[in-house]
Amino acid sequence: MSLFLQQLINGLAWGSIYALIALGYTMVYGVLRLINFAHGEVYMMGAMAGYYLTRALGFTDPSLLHFSIVLLSSMLCCALLGASIEKLAYKPLRSAPRISSLITAIGVSLLLQNGGQLIFGADPKFFPELLSQTVLFQWKEVRLSSIQLLIFGVSLFLMFLLHFIVMKTKVGKAMRAVSFSHTAAAFVGIPVNRIIRWTFVLGSALAGAAGVLASMYNPKIDPLMGMMPGLKAFVAAVLGGIGNIPGALLGGFVMGLSETFVSGYLSSTYRDAIAFVLLILILLFKPEGLLGKKSQEKV
Repeated sequence: MSLFLQQLINGLAWGSIYALIALGYTMVYGVLRLINFAHGEVYMMGAMAGYYLTRALGFTDPSLLHFSIVLLSSMLCCALLGASIEKLAYKPLRSAPRISSLITAIGVSLLLQNGGQLIFGADPKFFPELLSQTVLFQWKEVRLSSIQLLIFGVSLFLMFLLHFIVMKTKVGKAMRAVSFSHTAAAFVGIPVNRIIRWTFVLGSALAGAAGVLASMYNPKIDPLMGMMPGLKAFVAAVLGGIGNIPGALLGGFVMGLSETFVSGYLSSTYRDAIAFVLLILILLFKPEGLLGKKSQEKV
């Protein structure tokens, strides 16, 4: 029982991080029908931005204020990066065949990986301690740490904030209109290009937050750290139904729980493999995803 509860806590923490990244995948796909394979590298840039900002600002003592400043600054950096990627790489291909955008996304991903190794160095770095990690709750061998609680809290707040933006604001309503039809949205006066850019900004900011939170949980960071979490978050988005925001959340938590339970009850060797097993199963039996709608086009 203790093992089950501990893996449940660990799985929810990682699931929160996957859900934040998966939201970016699903938002971009929703408005542009594009799989942005560079999104995992935006997550990596969030971690790197947090690392260098902490050093540049001289934050040596763990503090909630320092954490808040670094988190918001990293989200801003990633939002600017996402807007730049959209403007320079994807916008010129807006009317090109979809395969061109897909290949470009893979190219941007490789560019960021190799550019990151050139700029930051290929050696791993250890993310500074922005908040003290203490045990807040313990029952037998079950522990809930302050970092895990922070990940839950920040992730849930950002998810509810995104839900409010999408459902209640003019930008969110325009996003939903653009996801339905670019042509119809343009006819009623919605600036489609600007709304697409806002979608990249929001998705990239969430990936930046995920990068900082994941680095506080697992402080070893490097320029290739976005590959596997990016793939897993993509699988999470497909699992929940890509293009569906609640589906991305559900898929993220399913992914986090699956890999921690597999690690706890079988072997950590299968931790990464479970993502691809889930992808194969969902494409075989429910290709539209758990919360997705049936469509002629498969992912």
